[in-house]
Amino acid sequence: MSFDVSVAVTWILFLALFPMAFFWLRRAWRIAVDKDFSEVALKRGLPPVNAGKYAPYEAAINLVAGSVACAVILGVLAGELEYNTWTAIAGSTIWCKFFASFALSRHAHPFLFGRKA
Repeated sequence: MSFDVSVAVTWILFLALFPMAFFWLRRAWRIAVDKDFSEVALKRGLPPVNAGKYAPYEAAINLVAGSVACAVILGVLAGELEYNTWTAIAGSTIWCKFFASFALSRHAHPFLFGRKA
């Protein structure tokens, strides 16, 4: 029996969906329900001064990404999604979530020209 890299990468992607979905949904819960804005639009580990302004957007990003990841997990386990379909959905979700969170964090921390007080 030989080692097949594509099978290993497929298993890594599928198993990685579980903790990602958990953390994304937990983060959405903390922001929306617990009103904990300490993880909203982080840049260099610090939230913006007005984190409450960006909290609904961050919660929505995490809720959508976590929900899609859960749907993919359930679809794979139920046998409803083919390989090419679920890997495309999972990969697109991961990248879109990272890009959206990055864009929100950069928008929440504007670049200041001139002297810093």
